Amino acid sequence: MPIIQDWIPPTRENYETLLFGWQIAYPIIGSLQWVIKWYGMGKTSEASPLNIPGRIAWMAMECPGFLTLLYIMRTLPAEHGITDLPWQNLVLAGLFVIHYLNRAVIFPLIQPSMAPIHISVAAMAMGFQVCNATSIASWLAAYGPVTAEAWKSQSSIPQFALGLLVFYAGLAGNYFHDEELREIRRREQRRQDKIRAEQGKNGDSDVAQAPITKHYAIPEAGLFRYMLFPHYFCEWIEWLGFWIAAGLTCTPARAFFINEVFSMLPRAVNGKAWYIAKFGEDKVGKKWAVIPGVI
Repeated sequence: MPIIQDWIPPTRENYETLLFGWQIAYPIIGSLQWVIKWYGMGKTSEASPLNIPGRIAWMAMECPGFLTLLYIMRTLPAEHGITDLPWQNLVLAGLFVIHYLNRAVIFPLIQPSMAPIHISVAAMAMGFQVCNATSIASWLAAYGPVTAEAWKSQSSIPQFALGLLVFYAGLAGNYFHDEELREIRRREQRRQDKIRAEQGKNGDSDVAQAPITKHYAIPEAGLFRYMLFPHYFCEWIEWLGFWIAAGLTCTPARAFFINEVFSMLPRAVNGKAWYIAKFGEDKVGKKWAVIPGVI
């Protein structure tokens, strides 16, 4: 049973319509962040009755991506009489699921804390996930190369292997730098817990029960020595590897990579301005925002 008749999973005509809009609409939407500084999550989140608790909002807006892909991969081939997809299609689908199992499920569960997320930001992110997963899954399930012969002209084995290496390098870098950001909060949590314990022993119960405030610092490990948002940069590396493996003519993979850059680049540049305003230009130093030697 389709989730949305003729759209999830889509007919070929609707797939092409979605892909056309996906390539145009989201780069425009992402570019609005250059002129609209408000971003209702993370460092710049503000109190609002429309805020959703961070962990709940994060999972709700990220999980539809890999769930949509799995659904389409299961249902669309049968609609087109495809009984056995090439291994390349399955591997690429697996890469997508691996990334988002970490990003959508594990990431919010292991965060020491998460700021609330405005419902409008969550809705936009959910739309991004569904559009992206539908376009990629449809290409993998029926509308891209679905035979071993078709893959010979789409992406050679060496090219596919190179793409996998690039993807996993980006995935490892993304996880490493996310973990460094988590460790900053863990260190602060341990420091405040120690202070509370000592003050509690002295009978200062009011201080001992005071809430822990969110803590920010300038990270220094790994690529943080050179830029402020290496986790963004490494995520781009991941999806560049995915695009390489899928073949440079794979429009959904190319659109995803471009949309990621258009969405995250202004966020990183605005984030650098936030770091400078909070810590001062001297402490931020000569760190780049997200691309060493460029921006």
